[in-house]
Amino acid sequence: MFETIVRFFKDGGIFMVPIGIVLVVGAAIAIERYVYLSIAKLSNRADFNKLIMLIGRKDYLNALKQAKQSKTAMASIVEAGLSRLLNRQPRDQIEYAMEEGLMEVLPRVEKRTQYLATLANIATLLGLLGTIIGLIDAFTAVANADPAEKANLLSQSISLAMNTTAFGLMTAIPLLLVHAILQTKTNEIVDSFETAGIKIMNLISEKPAQAPVAKAAPERT
Repeated sequence: MFETIVRFFKDGGIFMVPIGIVLVVGAAIAIERYVYLSIAKLSNRADFNKLIMLIGRKDYLNALKQAKQSKTAMASIVEAGLSRLLNRQPRDQIEYAMEEGLMEVLPRVEKRTQYLATLANIATLLGLLGTIIGLIDAFTAVANADPAEKANLLSQSISLAMNTTAFGLMTAIPLLLVHAILQTKTNEIVDSFETAGIKIMNLISEKPAQAPVAKAAPERT
């Protein structure tokens, strides 16, 4: 098995090296992004549960303090809104502040994920380029070969040239699959920010329930 893999790489030529580098870089980005997004999803949800409880009790000062102590994206968005709220800003200004906070944290959530799609395209193109260069070399070699050996030599050369295309596709397909998974996780986190913003604005807009007024007892005649 190991010898087959080594022979596969050796027969593919020099283009197997850059495709291998693309695979390693893509795998590193995929692992880093998956771990980051998984941790971010859990920590954001935990912070939201704490903050929504404080905001529901109208304890805005402690909610702002909690948000400032946390470093999650969710806390940053809520902190922006609560700061405007405690400065007695109107609802639209609070919404603008939370949208601004969302725009600030989005690059942190989305960064590097798009590189995976780009790396997948690069791997495919490198594989095709390696095949074309290999076919050019093969036809050049066949042109000067013995006519009796041309067919056999041509088939062997084409088989070797296809190694780069095969390796390019073996690199590109997993990278595209991982990119789709990470993009889905990113969209889920962004949607959770928007949903949290709506819930928090609804809680802020709620007026505290008033105690029912006791009816006066009828006067006796």
